[in-house]
Amino acid sequence: MRVLVVGAGGQVGTELLSCFPDDDVIAARRSDADLTDPVAIWHLIDISRPDLIVNCAAFTAVDRCEAESNLAMTINATAVGVLADAASDVGAHLVTLSTDYVFDGTKDGPYLESDAPNPQSTYGRSKLAGEFLAGASATVVRTSWVCSNTPPNMLLTVLRLLEGEEPLRFVDDQFGSPTFAADLARTVADLGGRRHAGIVHVTNQGSVSWFEFAREIARLAGHDPSQVEAIKTSDLDPPRAAPRPMNSVLASEVLQHVDITPMRHYRDPLHELLASMT
Repeated sequence: MRVLVVGAGGQVGTELLSCFPDDDVIAARRSDADLTDPVAIWHLIDISRPDLIVNCAAFTAVDRCEAESNLAMTINATAVGVLADAASDVGAHLVTLSTDYVFDGTKDGPYLESDAPNPQSTYGRSKLAGEFLAGASATVVRTSWVCSNTPPNMLLTVLRLLEGEEPLRFVDDQFGSPTFAADLARTVADLGGRRHAGIVHVTNQGSVSWFEFAREIARLAGHDPSQVEAIKTSDLDPPRAAPRPMNSVLASEVLQHVDITPMRHYRDPLHELLASMT
């Protein structure tokens, strides 16, 4: 099988490159594929002729998306539609990553694939549009709070801030499931190999607030957890441009039906990653 990984320089893309040991893997980084240029996307697919395309590329700076909405729609939606058309042209299966931001965050309990999306931010709206443009035959993987040793991500931000002497303030009223790129990549590769069609939620197990997660990082990294202080979203100064879903916890009705084991609790890969960085 020939696999094209679009966004191969990002967190999940980096991990995906080692998930197809018996296949021909083509890594398309930002310099290899201009997602604002449909002609460039078609050319990439035409010369690579893949059997499987995994799109990990996205405009994920959620606050910048509010100010650069056209660019967000171009990369997160229009480009996905072009990838889907090009994939169909060469007979490839498309997997594209999406986000918890397609939900409004008001549900009392985890969001399932069958729950109706209601994005509140430009980023969320652009990713939902990308889900639609991917088409019914594609695999759409929604995930959340992705962490790895490839920047940027919250885990690395917390570790950097812990080296200073100032207290760290994180919100204790936004909840989600930290998801580690290496674990996520393996499940994405499995779904892609099966050519699974439809939306599937994929996160590590367990849920926490950003405050609780930052404290856990501090403790496991050998820092004083009391250096991390709790605040409310309403206390953020300055306020964030993009609304965040207060509940980002995703659960899957789909994985059990396709006989894929749910990913392990986030504490296990967190511990492993921190150990590998020391």
